Amino acid sequence: QVQLVESGGGLVQAGGSLRLSCAASGKIFSFNSMGWYRQAPGKQREAVATITSGGSTNYADSVKGRFTLSRDNAKNTMYLQMNSLKLEDTAVYYCAAHRLGYSAWGQGTQVTVSS
Repeated sequence: QVQLVESGGGLVQAGGSLRLSCAASGKIFSFNSMGWYRQAPGKQREAVATITSGGSTNYADSVKGRFTLSRDNAKNTMYLQMNSLKLEDTAVYYCAAHRLGYSAWGQGTQVTVSS
């Protein structure tokens, strides 16, 4: 099994930037897809950005043009660069890795955007 550990969350003012990291204990290229998800209080968890093993990325409409997902296979790490943060981006952010019949999730990192 692979373990995922997120880092990089914190408190930032609206308009600011943060970069989240997701370090995996295993080879991330072995997964069909990986992604960043978030859950705000009282809301369901939603996909923010995903990447396939082939490198294709997909973003939620709410973050397009502001967030960028990338990965470093050599470091077994995935990143989420978040720019122009908005109040509504406040949530716990999780990284996840998926392959047929198995998904691994990190413990989450809090991102709080203040006015």
